[in-house]
Amino acid sequence: MSQRNEFDPGDAGLLDAARACVLDVGVRRTTFSDIARRAGVSRMTLYRRFPDLEALLSALMTREFGRLVEEERAASDGAATCRERVVAMTVRACRRLSADPLFRRLLDLDPELLLPYMTLRLGGMQRIAVAAAAGALADGASDGSVRDGDPETMARAIELMARGFVLAREPGLDAWEELGRAIDGYLRP
Repeated sequence: MSQRNEFDPGDAGLLDAARACVLDVGVRRTTFSDIARRAGVSRMTLYRRFPDLEALLSALMTREFGRLVEEERAASDGAATCRERVVAMTVRACRRLSADPLFRRLLDLDPELLLPYMTLRLGGMQRIAVAAAAGALADGASDGSVRDGDPETMARAIELMARGFVLAREPGLDAWEELGRAIDGYLRP
C-alpha cells in the first residue's frame, strides 16, 4: 500500500464510505466507483483526495485502527506505573483490534493486504502504537517500573510481540492475559 497515512478530517465521509464497502464485499471487490457512489461524490473528487485505492485503504486503516490505539492509550493513563500503563494499553488495544469488524473482514477476505505491514514496514496504525508505547516508556525511567533501554526500540519489540497475538484467529481464553505477562516480564527492571 502507498505511504499516504495521515488522516485529514475532511476525508471522513470518504473513509466511512470505503469502510462500508469493504465490510460489504471485501477489498478486492471494492472499487473507487462504489466508494464514490456511497459517499455521494464523483470519482474525480475521490481521486483528488487519494491517488489510488491503496492510498485510500491505507488512510482508512490508519484512521480506524489508530483511533482504537489512541483511545486505549488515553484509557490507560490512570495506571499506577508506567509498566502497568504500557501493558494495559497494549493488551486492550490488541483485544479490540482483533475483534474489530473491519480488521476481521480484512483477515477473512484479503489477508495478503496485511502482509506488507507484517513483514516489510510499519503502517500508520503501527507507528501510532509504537509512538504511544515509546512515550509511556520514556516516562518509565522516572517511576522505576521499566528496565533501562531505548524506549523506541522497546516499543518496537512490544509491537512485534503483540502482532502475533492480534493475527491469531482464535487466541484462546487467556491469550490476552499471556500477552500482558509477556510484556510485563519484558519491561520489568
